[in-house]
Amino acid sequence: MDEKILEFFEKVKNAKTIVLAGHKNPDGDSLCSVLALAHLLELNFDVETVCLYDGNIPDSLDNVPLRKRIRYYERVEIVDDFDLAIVMDYGNPVHIGGPRNAIDRAKFIIEIDHHKNDAPIGQLCIDDDMAAATAVIVYRMIQVGNLKMDLQTANLLALAILTDTGNFKFVRDSRAFSVMADLVDAGINVRNLIELMNNKPRKAVQLEARTAAEAEFLFNGRLVVATISKKDYKHLDGRGEIVLNLLGQIQGVEYIVLLKEQKPDQIGLSIRSRKNPINQIAVAMGGGGHERAAGAVVRDTLENVRKRVVDLFKKDAL
Repeated sequence: MDEKILEFFEKVKNAKTIVLAGHKNPDGDSLCSVLALAHLLELNFDVETVCLYDGNIPDSLDNVPLRKRIRYYERVEIVDDFDLAIVMDYGNPVHIGGPRNAIDRAKFIIEIDHHKNDAPIGQLCIDDDMAAATAVIVYRMIQVGNLKMDLQTANLLALAILTDTGNFKFVRDSRAFSVMADLVDAGINVRNLIELMNNKPRKAVQLEARTAAEAEFLFNGRLVVATISKKDYKHLDGRGEIVLNLLGQIQGVEYIVLLKEQKPDQIGLSIRSRKNPINQIAVAMGGGGHERAAGAVVRDTLENVRKRVVDLFKKDAL
């Protein structure tokens, strides 16, 4: 991977304009990794960067450093093609959304990701599916390039790791801990960063609590299915991680499914597992992800998606 990182730096040195984007509806890792890398490039290479997103950014991430630097793609007038496009933490091309046009038109595309991806769009791929977060890869780039890193960058990388690992519950190797130790030495305050994200609207918290309380338990409580209707979806802050985490704390629960009715006949599906792989179920529903944290967007009714997912669990996991 280090050779690819060095090639990345050569591409940056030869670029005058760079666009960065993550996946649609950015989570902490997507948002903060994009902002951190853009800031690093400006600090170390004196290059102009533009950060784009599609969908909605959770209110809980409103106060992250440099938040105003990322802009909704439809509000950015792009006249000329970018010299370099960097797509991060996207998993699958369909997850990029609106910025995809600017990325495809760029003269060269680089991807930086910690998801398994069978259809990469990058001409240079700096991928590591064992990394706990894309931010871990970004930190390795800092080390390889001996880049200057300020406190804003350190805070962004720490937030990315904290959010994507569920405060270290989902780490797969020791690197996330090593990176966080370095970031603490660089001056971050973990408690302050966690408090920074306690910034949700009251209705969002009430929806999360109600959704967890009304969840359906199946197969002797091993599978729990929670649903959010279209009328409530507007109050959801983020992708429902709090609901998934709450239900995952219940004794005997092994698998958690959250169904979100985003639009009529468009259901967001999030799946979590305590022990066993469930990404094959997400793939069967047209999505993907990590072994124990995956999802999809399915064009069907809420009732049909629920039945299909439960049938898949009955067949493949339970």
